[in-house]
Amino acid sequence: MDAMTKQEILLEKKRVITVQGRDKAGRPIVRIVGKNFPARELGGGGGGHAEAALKGYVRRRVMPAIGDAEFVVVYMHSGVDRGVNFPGVGAVRAAYESMPAAVRERLHAVYFLHPGLQSRLFFSTLGRFLFSSGLYGKLRYVSRLEYLWAHVRKGELDVPEVVRRHDDELEQRPLMDYGIEASERCGVFDAASMDTTASLHSLRCAS
Repeated sequence: MDAMTKQEILLEKKRVITVQGRDKAGRPIVRIVGKNFPARELGGGGGGHAEAALKGYVRRRVMPAIGDAEFVVVYMHSGVDRGVNFPGVGAVRAAYESMPAAVRERLHAVYFLHPGLQSRLFFSTLGRFLFSSGLYGKLRYVSRLEYLWAHVRKGELDVPEVVRRHDDELEQRPLMDYGIEASERCGVFDAASMDTTASLHSLRCAS
């Protein structure tokens, strides 16, 4: 197999995408930590560098680790900020579509942890147009870590401290789930600006 590029090595160093643990059905887990994604270092969110890096890393590191097994993805959205650590919808879509059809068919579910109001609105309105029906239909929103453990073996998945802190914040301020109360990190991840022309500017401060 050819060597990884500098951008792919950066993704590995940051531990953006790792294969670790099993869900309760024994499927391997692809863990994605959104906050770890080095968008700025790769040339900005949604750029070609991010897309190429994700595609290459998935091909060289993720697919060999999964093998021929059915698998799940756990995407941890906590702390994501557009332009700092979000690759853009185009890059995510390209990484998914770069996998062979047989691999995509083995994807059982994508657990989207801590989606926030903006993310839910964005995907409910535009998700089905931006992603294939196969991927869109496998998306599962998970508002709390405790609900994730209903599907995933708790002791096998490493949860970063930033994710645990955000989960605690949501427990203490439950109205944040509905956009009624904004997070202290107002403005984090403008979901409508995920390299699309859609606009949800009025919800910019909704977590």
